[in-house]
Amino acid sequence: MSQAINAYYKITASSEFREKERLREKARHDEAQALYNARMEIARKLVKRNRPTDEIVEDTGLTYDVVESLRIRI
Repeated sequence: MSQAINAYYKITASSEFREKERLREKARHDEAQALYNARMEIARKLVKRNRPTDEIVEDTGLTYDVVESLRIRI
């Protein structure tokens, strides 16, 4: 067991491993940001079409407050 733990620490201590993990985290963040931006764009279009806030919240997964703030800006 101690050999496995030592091997784990050796691998995770390498700069190559840390760089790969940083890039994976960046990719996850970028994907989440892209999805959020897509939801916002859909919500903007639905607001412009005067769809009810509750419907937009249900369709996009955004919060009521976010959708209402879009109404104020548009």
